[in-house]
Amino acid sequence: MALLLGLFLGLMVIGVPVALSMAVSSIAYILVYGVAPDVIVAQRMFAGVESFPLLAVPFFILAGNLMNIAGVTGRIYSFAVALVGWMKGGLAQVNIIGSVIFSGMSGTAIADAAGIGTIEIKAMKDHGYPIEVAVGVTAASATLGPIIPPSLPFVIYGMMANVSIGALFLGGVIPGVVMTVFMMLTVAIFARRYGWGADAPFEIRKLAEAGLEVFIVLAFPIAVYAMIWAGLSQNVAIGIALAVLLALDWTFNFSAVMALMTPVILIGGMTLGWFTPTEAAVAAVIWSLFLGLVRYRSMTFRTLAKATRDTVETTASVLFIVTAASVFAWLLTVSQAAALLSDAILSITQNKWVFLVLVNLLLLFIGCFLDTIAAITIVVPILLPIALKLGVDPVHFGLIMTLNLMIGLLHPPLGMVLFVLSRVAKLSVERTTVAILPWLIPLFAALFAITFVPELTLWLPKYMGLSK
Repeated sequence: MALLLGLFLGLMVIGVPVALSMAVSSIAYILVYGVAPDVIVAQRMFAGVESFPLLAVPFFILAGNLMNIAGVTGRIYSFAVALVGWMKGGLAQVNIIGSVIFSGMSGTAIADAAGIGTIEIKAMKDHGYPIEVAVGVTAASATLGPIIPPSLPFVIYGMMANVSIGALFLGGVIPGVVMTVFMMLTVAIFARRYGWGADAPFEIRKLAEAGLEVFIVLAFPIAVYAMIWAGLSQNVAIGIALAVLLALDWTFNFSAVMALMTPVILIGGMTLGWFTPTEAAVAAVIWSLFLGLVRYRSMTFRTLAKATRDTVETTASVLFIVTAASVFAWLLTVSQAAALLSDAILSITQNKWVFLVLVNLLLLFIGCFLDTIAAITIVVPILLPIALKLGVDPVHFGLIMTLNLMIGLLHPPLGMVLFVLSRVAKLSVERTTVAILPWLIPLFAALFAITFVPELTLWLPKYMGLSK
């Protein structure tokens, strides 16, 4: 265990990428102690990615990239300005609402920060906000990406924990709303303290148009359920609703209705049994292509090729981390490290709430040093059995784990959102870190609520019949 963990941490300290650190330390452990034939490394790496749910990863990444090049981010931003830009601290509120909407398409915090975050930071700077404020609120709102469905970390966790990915997606809805409310309240407090004004005039017409778009999106699933209740088949009901939606959008040229429909289609499709979460990722890609090539006609073959190349690059890095982490996690079990850690935790407490406090502290620390995907792959086999033994619901545990690791993305030394925003804003990592610190308050408040009020996570999956 000393060799495995010591070499891994040593390689991380000198700057070796996390996937290579895990792979090299795993191979060294096998060679030194001979716990298994060398070929076991290749077999375990292959087994780590031989999973149908994992197919969702490249498709969700591609959907996020396609949304970026389709001009959807600009439309979302304009919609958010009309909806909340008239409030005090308007563009900071716009930043949060824009991230909420974009989160329903990308599924990753990094895509959120690099996509709509780029537009938001520039707009806030142009309106006179300190660059630190723009970076801080963008970083905090980017954590919504993996909480509001779809979510790549939920896909990885669901695969590792053998938990319904659909239940995890639904479980993230209410916590995402809670996080949004806490962040918007934080902006309101800062706006009052620092005298931030509105950044867009209050225009009842624009507000009414934005409200109408929200109403149309919310009315879509209600209309579908009403038609099914009236006796129409599921396919016919959805076909009629989509036809009406497209007709309205082409007639009135709404700014963001079609973009807002993305999470509705994904969650509604899974709830109605149209497709699995993996197939929902494919549906997200098809919808993105429809928006970019047909509805908005903003995609070109050159931008489409670039989105595909970016997806291949990102997917390769994610899956390499998954393969290396699967070997590393297996060796932690073989070396009895997992059992020792489990015994150590259970010797401290048998109370599930104290356990969850310890898990929060551990994951906040791990999130500062490990990539999210690697952390989930390594930690789930160790901590989930303890959580189940103490009566913690696995869906609830998945939300806690993901939110902790999202907060870890905002910290050095390996916080990817931190580095992305540092490049976007042209700030040093140190200044970016300081800028983010005040915005951790609403995130920790949300983490506290989600940890100690399980029904925030579990009510919706139970109501929809996807969780016990």
